[in-house]
Amino acid sequence: MKITIIGTGLIGGSMALTLRANSLAASIIGVESNPTHAATAIERGIVDEILPLEDAVRKADVIIISIPVDSTEKLVPQILSLLNDNQVVMDVGSNKKAVCDIVSSHEKRGRFVATHPMWGTEYSGPAAAKSDGFAGNAVVICNREQSDKDAVKVVLKIYETLQMKIVFMNAGAHDIHAAYVSHISHITSFALANTVLEKEKEESAIFEMASGGFESTVRLAKSNPDMWLPIFRQNRENVLDVLNEHIAQLKKFRSCFEKDNYEYMRNLMENANKIKRIIK
Repeated sequence: MKITIIGTGLIGGSMALTLRANSLAASIIGVESNPTHAATAIERGIVDEILPLEDAVRKADVIIISIPVDSTEKLVPQILSLLNDNQVVMDVGSNKKAVCDIVSSHEKRGRFVATHPMWGTEYSGPAAAKSDGFAGNAVVICNREQSDKDAVKVVLKIYETLQMKIVFMNAGAHDIHAAYVSHISHITSFALANTVLEKEKEESAIFEMASGGFESTVRLAKSNPDMWLPIFRQNRENVLDVLNEHIAQLKKFRSCFEKDNYEYMRNLMENANKIKRIIK
């Protein structure tokens, strides 16, 4: 299988490394606008060569789009117009409804498969790519009834090679759930980092006293704004909904402190403990 990766960063680069390690990809072509990233992708063996978009698409059996979601929604229709009836294009973005809506009436809609592998780290770029990140995590495939069966079969083969758990979902439902379990976590982490940076002016104290709990909670604040700002903007309504609920929950804790109501605070914490039934 000849694969083109558009965007050789963490997700695209990690997919390339894993597919190459498992011999699913006979050759991998990269499309990369950042010269430094392009050089790193070649140096690390993530891709065999870097080509212009149209050349890279023409030579591939499968095109994987791994760039910010606002750029993805502009690029997918363009790529679909370049495809023959045997090629497949898939994206890996964190939002799905916008891109699915945009291509819904495209004559080549069936060659597109909308996916979201639920894995990532706080690091970005091809230097952060790794070959063992996806295994055991979920991937959501959206609106599969709008994709050709053979295209879905190819994409399933890719994710089976990555050892991911397959979940099928409507694109709109995906974006709601992603806001709840992913997007709010990043906003909370960004906000917590800003809180500590604002209140604690001694950077050495943060470094010396930061515990495992703080590190794990604030880890996502290291994430690339160039990727996350378009995600938040595109999924604005769903993120606002969950953010308002999160603020309401924080206000409950604040009220407990203001009123010395520690019994109610215990109730809040015990209710939060119920998450253990879902996440071990």
